[in-house]
Amino acid sequence: MKKYTYTEKKDTRSGFGAGLHEAGQKNENVVALCADLVGSLKMEAFIKEFPERFTQVGIAEANMIGIAAGMTIGGKIPFTGTFANFSTGRVYDQIRQSVAYSNKNVKICASHAGLTLGEDGATHQILEDIGLMKMLPGMVVINPCDYNQTKAATLAIAEYEGPVYLRFGRPVIPVFTDPDQKFEIGKAWMVNEGTDVTIIATGHMVWKAIEAGEKLAELGIDAEIINIHTIKPLDDEAILKSVKKTGCVVTCEEHNKFGGLGESVARLLTTELPTPQEFVATNDTFGESGTPDQLMAKYGLDAVNIVEAVQKVIGRKK
Repeated sequence: MKKYTYTEKKDTRSGFGAGLHEAGQKNENVVALCADLVGSLKMEAFIKEFPERFTQVGIAEANMIGIAAGMTIGGKIPFTGTFANFSTGRVYDQIRQSVAYSNKNVKICASHAGLTLGEDGATHQILEDIGLMKMLPGMVVINPCDYNQTKAATLAIAEYEGPVYLRFGRPVIPVFTDPDQKFEIGKAWMVNEGTDVTIIATGHMVWKAIEAGEKLAELGIDAEIINIHTIKPLDDEAILKSVKKTGCVVTCEEHNKFGGLGESVARLLTTELPTPQEFVATNDTFGESGTPDQLMAKYGLDAVNIVEAVQKVIGRKK
């Protein structure tokens, strides 16, 4: 198992803020809109340098999406910012009709996704957003794993023409990816090569998969770990190549098992390479209030549960 270390922990939303600021410096057409959550989205640096390119919409998320769609007609590249629940569930009609249907170049940037929002509880913890967004024709869906990857993803989507959903979070987590990485939309990152099982993880679950990989190595299990940061378009080639070698797969996501990364992988394998698969995800449930670590453990989204899923799927393979 390849050894990953870190010297600091940062929240992925701060990676977005840094990437937005740099994207604004590189391209004068980059603009930002926020629904009264500037501090939570870490937009301060962008606003300080480019106040004329920022629009505070207030608590009017549907209006924010409509305004952003209109801005693209004049050549602007709008980045909208609010919590993931309000970025998707509250404004799905506006996204479908005003952005996706006409393929507008809007970047829907969503913080505080999943259970790790923590104490704010179920009303704010959306676990259905990946499913909602990946079903929209033409919508790119990205869920990066740490500060550096989120910053790189933000810069990459500024150069991409078309609608994008960028999902990130609130808690501080290890920063373990290259600060100078080149982010390629739709291209998986091989975290660790192995032969016994494929672990496919996205977002905060990538570090959990690395922790699980270390525990599995102690048990004599050689895990291949793949970071799928782009859930749509899915890197079919990378997944099939790995699963052909290992013969079984575990998918890991901070999202409902219905509609998420796991289902996308299952669809691919069902049509191309039927393979035993286990899902580490929430099980058709809403969240609740608690610390991020408490919630991840209670809902089965930690290294212990990944190890158990690996042992189960290897048993099915045999």
